[in-house]
Amino acid sequence: MTSVVTIPAAIPRAAEAKVSPTSASARREELRINEIFFSLQGESSRVGLPTVFVRLTGCPLRCGYCDTAHAFHEGKTRIMADVLADVAQHKTKYVCVTGGEPLAQKNCLTLLSRLCDAGYSVSLETSGAIDIAEVDARVSRIMDIKTPGSQESEKNRWENLARLTMNDEIKFVITSEFDYTWSKALLAEKSLDKICPVLFSPAFAEVSPAQLAEWILRDELPVRMQIQLHKVIWGEKRGV
Repeated sequence: MTSVVTIPAAIPRAAEAKVSPTSASARREELRINEIFFSLQGESSRVGLPTVFVRLTGCPLRCGYCDTAHAFHEGKTRIMADVLADVAQHKTKYVCVTGGEPLAQKNCLTLLSRLCDAGYSVSLETSGAIDIAEVDARVSRIMDIKTPGSQESEKNRWENLARLTMNDEIKFVITSEFDYTWSKALLAEKSLDKICPVLFSPAFAEVSPAQLAEWILRDELPVRMQIQLHKVIWGEKRGV
C-alpha cells in the first residue's frame, strides 16, 4: 500500500516579510537613552542657546568630578525613530548628544548623522577616551582632555587630537592649581589653541570661578573660560 505524504502549504511571502520589533534590523536601530530634555546649553561656545539634549546611557570612565553618574546604568532602550521624534517636538535647531560617554554606544554614530541630515546643528560631548574618527564631519565635537584631578588622565586618547578641526573644541575641567599648571603646560606643548578653541572650566565646588579667572588672566592664556551656566541658574538638578 502506498503511503500519502502531505506537504505543508508554503508560507505566503507577505507573512515572511513581516518584521518583528525584536528583529535584528530593529535592534540595529536601538539606543539606550538616559534622558531627553530641552534646556539652555550650559557649556562650550554654544552657551546660552536653547538646545535639546539627548543623554545616552553608559560610560567606561569614572571621573572623580562626574556629575552624571545616573547615566552610567539608568535608561531605557528606544528605537532611533522615536528619539528623533522626541527631538523634533522642540523648535530649536541645536541638539547636543551627551552622556555618560555617548560614543560607547555604536549606534551613536548613526544618531549623529541622522540629526545632521534632519538639519540640526549638532554637538557631541565626548570624554576623549574613544576614537572620534568616524563621527560625522558636520558634528561639532566637544572633547575632554582629562586632567590628573579627574583620576582618568591615563585614558586620554592622544591620537584624537590629529582628528580635530576648528569646528571642534577641547575642554579641560580644572580641579586644582596642579591641574591648571598641567593643563597650561599641555596647551603650550601641543599648541592646542592652533587646533581648535580651548575651554578651561572650574570643577564645580572644587575651584572657584574667580580663582581660575585670575590664573588665566595672570598667564594670558589663549583659552575661553567657562562656567556651567545651567548650574548657576538651577543648581545641581537633573534634566536642565
